[in-house]
Amino acid sequence: MALSTRHLLGIKDLSVTDISLILDTAKQFKEVLQRPVKKVPSLRDVTIVNLFYENSTRTRISFELAQKRLSADVISFSTSSSSVSKGETLLDTVNNILSMKVNMVVMRHSASGAPHFLAKHIPAAIINAGDGINEHPTQALLDAYSMIEIFGSLKGLRVAIIGDILHSRVAQSNISLLTKMGAEVVVCGPPTLIPKFIQEAFDVRVEYDLEKALHWCDVANVLRIQLERQNQVLFSSLREYSLAYGINKQRLDRLNKKITIMHPGPINRGVELDSDVADSDQSIILQQVENGVAVRMAALYLLANSTSS
Repeated sequence: MALSTRHLLGIKDLSVTDISLILDTAKQFKEVLQRPVKKVPSLRDVTIVNLFYENSTRTRISFELAQKRLSADVISFSTSSSSVSKGETLLDTVNNILSMKVNMVVMRHSASGAPHFLAKHIPAAIINAGDGINEHPTQALLDAYSMIEIFGSLKGLRVAIIGDILHSRVAQSNISLLTKMGAEVVVCGPPTLIPKFIQEAFDVRVEYDLEKALHWCDVANVLRIQLERQNQVLFSSLREYSLAYGINKQRLDRLNKKITIMHPGPINRGVELDSDVADSDQSIILQQVENGVAVRMAALYLLANSTSS
């Protein structure tokens, strides 16, 4: 089987079959990662550029490791030490890179739609590693894979996405994927951090009361407050936010069930999650990081095959 698209720009562009194929392929690659020799020659003749216009630790390292495990040739591009700092345009930068016979570009950019712009203008396959406040598809895929490992299926699973929904590309991609795969989704946070038309745009319910959201859900996917994306004051203080929407052990102990805690990182400890929750046996945050490599291996492998076929 092959993907129906030659790019991975967003979950919105993937069919249920595409999502299932990526997740099934990720399972095979996770088995590879358990072996003493973790490298396979699947992308031995493929050259990939990692084009990160925004700071990143987990995503960039995860992609680089996935690429090297697949035996690809990898070029990691830093905008601070490139001609971008001299005013070179995005398209000129990528065309210069492509003249070196690059097959794929993994891109993170602060502007929503930047990977889509590239996909229209260059022949290489594009993977969106996060664009503005739009999408972060591989994060949603690894989150889904992590939930399936625990629950067996997404169908009927109750997932609460808690925090800064308004500025979160992770939330957008997760909502798209989960609703496509049959999960029930609630978004929870202060009214100022939830988009006004989210119920109309997505098949989700809005909840402003954290206690109600936690009692309802099987999984709480907790997002950080993205202060760097906010150009106005949207809540009184981080302390007030933490009191109303921060998850601590006392809140979890009051529930009549055990729920699974997720977070895409980086965590603002003591704000959206206390350390006694982030490091507890209910948390699968480190499993998410581990699964990210297998999921990104799957996406790279399938896109390389889709492009060559």
